[in-house]
Amino acid sequence: KKLFENLKIYDSEYMSEQGKYPVIFVSLKDLKEDTWEECLESIKDIMYKIFNEYSFLREKLNIVEKRQFDKIWEITGNERNFKTSLLDLSNYLNKYYGEKVIILIDEYDAPIINAFDKGYYNEAINFFQTFYSSALKTNNSLKYGILTGITRIIKEGIFSGLNNLKVDTILNKKYSEYFGLLESEVIEMLDYFGMKYKIEEVKEWYDGYIFGESEVYNPWSIVNYIDNGEIKAYWANVSGNTLLENMLDHAGESVYDDLKRFTDGESIEKYISDGTTINSLLSNDDEIWQLLLYSGYLTKDEKQKEIDVTSEYTDVYNLRIPNKEIRKYFGNMFLNRFFGTEVKTNTLIKALENGDIKKFEKTLGEIMINMLSHFDLDKEMEKIYQVFMIGLVGFLMGKYEIISNDESGYGRYDLAMIPIKSNEKAYLMEFKISKTKKGMEEKAQKALKQIDEKKYDTKLKARGIKNILKIGVAFYGKEVKVVFK
Repeated sequence: KKLFENLKIYDSEYMSEQGKYPVIFVSLKDLKEDTWEECLESIKDIMYKIFNEYSFLREKLNIVEKRQFDKIWEITGNERNFKTSLLDLSNYLNKYYGEKVIILIDEYDAPIINAFDKGYYNEAINFFQTFYSSALKTNNSLKYGILTGITRIIKEGIFSGLNNLKVDTILNKKYSEYFGLLESEVIEMLDYFGMKYKIEEVKEWYDGYIFGESEVYNPWSIVNYIDNGEIKAYWANVSGNTLLENMLDHAGESVYDDLKRFTDGESIEKYISDGTTINSLLSNDDEIWQLLLYSGYLTKDEKQKEIDVTSEYTDVYNLRIPNKEIRKYFGNMFLNRFFGTEVKTNTLIKALENGDIKKFEKTLGEIMINMLSHFDLDKEMEKIYQVFMIGLVGFLMGKYEIISNDESGYGRYDLAMIPIKSNEKAYLMEFKISKTKKGMEEKAQKALKQIDEKKYDTKLKARGIKNILKIGVAFYGKEVKVVFK
């Protein structure tokens, strides 16, 4: 109990329960093997390590139980033995301590998602149906179990017959304040470390999540910020998200249109289902918003309108990007990770800032060839390109204010990079699509001319920015032409 002294939980009524019940903790986040055979070997290794922690249990087991225990401990058992290993261990612990057992399973859905991606979904489902249900259903040794995950794949059959299953998500009110740090807690931490004066900047970067009815900060980012003392993007899905990659590969034009609107700062109404299957995640574009929400890329808008409870569409929410950190990470994730543009992106930005437009054009063309190979250019090119460019320059958030489709002068420009310091250079971009390769130069010049004719630089000049580079960009298929002044 000394570990919890001087902490709020120490004064909680639940401290009387501390150390009372045996606990089994299983983390499945690293099950990313390419085949079922490799996955099963990793599962065996996980369970061996857990059984090894409790090797002292053998002294109270009978001969039959010892044989069963040793099949896991010595990794000699077959698949069937490991399917019920969680149930068996809970029985052994209950027998030893005379108390029921708490089972904690972290990222329960990770191996199932990976199995679907790698092509051994049926084998994985067959295993985990028994692994989970045997331990969590009609287990007389169980006090309770808690599972965490980022998807609600409750319709896969892995919890069939579990009539007392309770699901709480970031949309529910009950535990909303425990999913992150409250502002009062962040202010207290910043004050303790002498950093309170930066609260507004911290709020802009790491706040903005609405869980239930609570507004919370990203705890990982706050802890890293306090440790490093530097405002930057710390949050990253280090476990990877192959499911999200697959969903984007299968996504249609409307998804990318909405992604652009999200990066523009819009709040968009989306239906969030109360359960799904892996198959539907890949076949239904609307399911991607559920994954982005539960993964932390989107959040519920605090301006959520009241939903008519008599309507069949009660699970409709206004979603938005939560903060500056995630807005920047959006560009990183969707471009670097999915299209392999990390090195070229840095080259592109450096060329732009150095005024080397020829190199900018060449590098942009190389990136576009790589990116556009994923999409149907006839149907999606213009919208995909807009999302791409916004994410591309999103790397410079913090140095520039990135604005797209904003009204200025006599119209709306496509993209502006506005320096935080008004004495530095700003960039105004206008994009055109050419129907022929020969017409690319003309289209690029037309885009450049439009910037002047419609006085898109009006707002920039009003802010005292004098150094403005105007750029016209034309595309034909996977080729690009850039002109500037």
